Amino acid sequence: MGTVENKLRQTAKEMLEGNKVDVVVGYEMGSLPLTATPVFITKAEETDRLVFNCLCSQNLAKYVHDIIVQNRNAQKRLKPEERKKKVVGIVARGCTTRSLLLNIQERQYSREELVIIGVPCRGYIDYKKLTKVLDNEEILAGALVDGKLTVKTPTGEREIEAASLLADNCLTCAYNNPLIADEIIGEPAPAANSAAEFDKVDAFAALPTQERWDYFSKEMAKCIRCCACRNACPSCYCPECFAEQSMPQWVGISADASDTQVFQLMRIFHMAGRCVDCGACVAVCPMGVDLRMFLKKLDKDALEMFDARAGVKEGDLPVLSAFKEREKNEDFIFEA
Repeated sequence: MGTVENKLRQTAKEMLEGNKVDVVVGYEMGSLPLTATPVFITKAEETDRLVFNCLCSQNLAKYVHDIIVQNRNAQKRLKPEERKKKVVGIVARGCTTRSLLLNIQERQYSREELVIIGVPCRGYIDYKKLTKVLDNEEILAGALVDGKLTVKTPTGEREIEAASLLADNCLTCAYNNPLIADEIIGEPAPAANSAAEFDKVDAFAALPTQERWDYFSKEMAKCIRCCACRNACPSCYCPECFAEQSMPQWVGISADASDTQVFQLMRIFHMAGRCVDCGACVAVCPMGVDLRMFLKKLDKDALEMFDARAGVKEGDLPVLSAFKEREKNEDFIFEA
């Protein structure tokens, strides 16, 4: 991975020096042990801060949208001929490129405003799994070397295989290599167990209706309406969220169970045909709500009913933005 990071830093440096991009969005090591955090590099001499490893969990496409939209808003008062596009370089693994493609398909920005540095991904660590293995002990120090975590806690030091802590979405990822890129860093990553991608969803869908509703109610009872899931999601970019509108008010702001359920139901259905299974919402949820189960069900429905997957093919329209005269499973419309 060291070679990948060196190439990544050199590539980003050349892009900034050559004025190909205005900013590079990537990852750097966090201030806490065994964490990585998004970083925004605007100077060539700062590219040594860039890293890419299994500690990098955030979907950076979220920041690309914000940077481009903020730049547009800042220039609204300028004459059209005086406005300048901001070109964003981004370090992107497979799921990140899917989000970028989706945002392009939904006309949030153009391909010309991006320079994509694709990096094959072998998965990222689920920090919740790590804390569980450590029995919630405080992490005093840590290091990642050759796929192993060395973790120091108040009770001693442990060595843990990073592969045993990968996020669930990474274990069955069907798109762990970049789908679009201006430059690829590193060799293609081996395929994950994508054949098992919908196994949990199938088992859940087979349960009786009441059991499924009981599970949904139990999970949503954990939700504290912090909106971390929405804020981390690259597909949630509305200037004003339905949950904060007052005219009309779609959902109450209380902690009442029905308000929470309506908020999550509406957000989940807004993801129909748009979720790339990056796991960002699950990673940031402080209460451990199982949002992925419900999102994957919609993902499977879009695949089976419309043969569509979010952000996979450049030039495609999102499933709910497209229409075919003879949709799959809708032949009954044409029956006499």
